[in-house]
Amino acid sequence: MNHRHGCNHADHPRLGRRELLQVGGMSLFGVGLSDLLRLEAQAAPARRQGRAKSVIFIFQSGGPSQHETWDPKPDATEEIRGEYGTRATRLTGVRFCEYLPRLAERADKFSIVRTMHHIAGREFRNEHNSCHYLLHAGTMALPLGDSNASITAPRAGRFEWPSIGSLVAYAAPTDPGVALPAVIELPRGGGYMRYPGRESGILGPRFDRWGVDLAQPCRAPDAAGSCPNCFSHDDPNEAARAAGPGPRAWWNNASCRDATFRLPDIGGTLSVPYQQLENRASLLARLDGLRREYDASPQRSYDVHRQRAFDLLFTTRPGAQNPFDLRQESDRMRDRYGREEWGQGFLTARRLVEAGVRMVQVNLRGWDTHQNAFRDLKGKLLPSIDHCLSGLLDDLEERGLLDEVLVVMCGEMGRTPRISPITAGGRNASGEIFTPGRHHWGDVFPCFFAGAGIRPGQIIGQTDRQGGVPVSEGYTPEDLAATIFHTLGIGPDREFHDQAGRPYRMTQGAAIRGLVS
Repeated sequence: MNHRHGCNHADHPRLGRRELLQVGGMSLFGVGLSDLLRLEAQAAPARRQGRAKSVIFIFQSGGPSQHETWDPKPDATEEIRGEYGTRATRLTGVRFCEYLPRLAERADKFSIVRTMHHIAGREFRNEHNSCHYLLHAGTMALPLGDSNASITAPRAGRFEWPSIGSLVAYAAPTDPGVALPAVIELPRGGGYMRYPGRESGILGPRFDRWGVDLAQPCRAPDAAGSCPNCFSHDDPNEAARAAGPGPRAWWNNASCRDATFRLPDIGGTLSVPYQQLENRASLLARLDGLRREYDASPQRSYDVHRQRAFDLLFTTRPGAQNPFDLRQESDRMRDRYGREEWGQGFLTARRLVEAGVRMVQVNLRGWDTHQNAFRDLKGKLLPSIDHCLSGLLDDLEERGLLDEVLVVMCGEMGRTPRISPITAGGRNASGEIFTPGRHHWGDVFPCFFAGAGIRPGQIIGQTDRQGGVPVSEGYTPEDLAATIFHTLGIGPDREFHDQAGRPYRMTQGAAIRGLVS
């Protein structure tokens, strides 16, 4: 390209039409980013003030066992009790699993609801797909006409309830000076962990979350846990066949040993050097022309919201201002959280809420413990969550953030009271006979709460002697949603409107009594 005399080549970024449309509004969420920011601002009036400014939601995909975490049954028979002992906590008479020592020492800083449950039909409440939807949408029933199999696929005419995150984005949008989206999902939010219930449903796509893939690719078969501490529940118990480069290894885990996060790709195919975007005026002028050509509504003003779209570009370039750039943290801080996928995800979540993001969801793999349960919980899952979560709590407290950030952690279901192999005499993917574990169980599951608006040191709810059903009041995903909304200052009578303008109450649930202040 020929340039006029005196022009600086850096003033003219070499952006094609496709890339400009992506930057200005076509790539991130399926609608224009500048449209998204504008419509979010129009949709929601000023929110009521609650204790929480932000939420970190930690999702234990697969469903952790209540027995091996927060509700052990040491006096039950062996096939109910399991292999582990228990550990005293800072709360009188309260014991947790023995492999959560750091969290037991911090039990006065958080609370546990032991009696979450699903009340949907048996065919729904014990299956991953439907429980994913029920939990993330904060509802008690699947859309009319859907099954556990059909809920994972698009279906014309489906009446899909918005996710809790989408409703947070609607009712508690980010402050005007925050360029980042209201709700972000990581570290494998886009390409690795897809499940129903996390979309905006009838609320409309402008309130979708932003799923970003930060972790390195993981090639473990049926990957579980936290890279580089990941594994497969199918891993053989024969030492010579353990994952690694050995000649008898059943898979080579050399590609899964890197816990370094990459920066998010905010433009799909966009690959524009940030220095080429420094002259915003020139780029915005070019974008104006392309946008008018693309969009037949020239009367609408995009100026402020287009500026926010570019602010996001500059917020996510490498450097101190980028909440995704963990190189800005000291080695000591990164070690405190844990040099693995979960810990670095928690650290990124802290940086994002500091930057003004309203809700961050951190997805954790590996809690579907049908087999090799006691090997993998003791050796991998429990030590990881004990280290990473205690590091997050300590850091939030020391920074004064625990008073304004709500931390919630749970899976989509619990596990069966009785231990058994998934298939008697059957063999797993590595060829070994199935070892015992616990299976899907939606009748009861625990949920962890800490931070803003939560009364710490509470154990809410009691299960029966086998840990199978509530014997005190049970709480549903609707109540979970209502509790999150309550801490954010979103009242129980708050409504939203679908894309046709029809009003709906945000939740039919109630904030969990004894938990919220």
